[in-house]
Amino acid sequence: MVKIAFQSPFAHKDEPKKEAAEALVAEQDPEVATHNREGSSGRCLLTLLGLAFILAGVVVGGACIYKHFMPKNKMLRGQMCYVGEDSQNQAAEPYFLPIAEEADIRETDNIAIIDVPVPKFSDSDPAAIVHDFDRLLTAYLDLHLGNCYVIPLNTSIVMPPRNLIDFFAKLATGSYLPQTYLVREEMVVTEEIDNVSDLGIFIHQLCAGKKTFRLQRREKLIGLQKRSAEKCHIIRHFENVFIVETKFCQQ
Repeated sequence: MVKIAFQSPFAHKDEPKKEAAEALVAEQDPEVATHNREGSSGRCLLTLLGLAFILAGVVVGGACIYKHFMPKNKMLRGQMCYVGEDSQNQAAEPYFLPIAEEADIRETDNIAIIDVPVPKFSDSDPAAIVHDFDRLLTAYLDLHLGNCYVIPLNTSIVMPPRNLIDFFAKLATGSYLPQTYLVREEMVVTEEIDNVSDLGIFIHQLCAGKKTFRLQRREKLIGLQKRSAEKCHIIRHFENVFIVETKFCQQ
């Protein structure tokens, strides 16, 4: 059986149209093609910029979260003892009075923050102390009075942060005998400080909203004699191998 196919009379007419369309696509305007390529490149660039912003946000956000939740500076604890005044009499039986402290030592900030709790066997006041080695200032916050007292840092009795860390480590391991002697220093209140923001961020955090006074060592005040009308308070603390008794007096 022979299959006979009939060709449409319009087939030859459609072929030229098809060829013309293909030629039109092949001969597309170069400017249009270039514009399409530029548009594609622009979209890629925008996509890359968007990804860069997202990655930057992830990095910054991660850093903030880490800074917020990372462990705080480790508090160091130590205790030292000194001979009581009554024991200085050779006939009396010697006894030792303990002084305990907590220290937040920030070596990167060049800061030492000392907390002196309420003493158990002493007439001294509890206090918070900031030693700022960059500004060479010391601030005492007497927790009994609620007042701040600022004086130039005495580097002869306060160890630098690195040495303080090593010292507290020795106290914790018992490699340093915590029985020591007492050094006394006497201060006089000279004037009130109106603006504590100029004293550095750490002293500002300690003394903001509190009455703050400037101190000066009594031996440096020429002609100033001790008066019975003065009210004096004592803070006993240690930032060295000995205990310091800081007395500050105000009329």
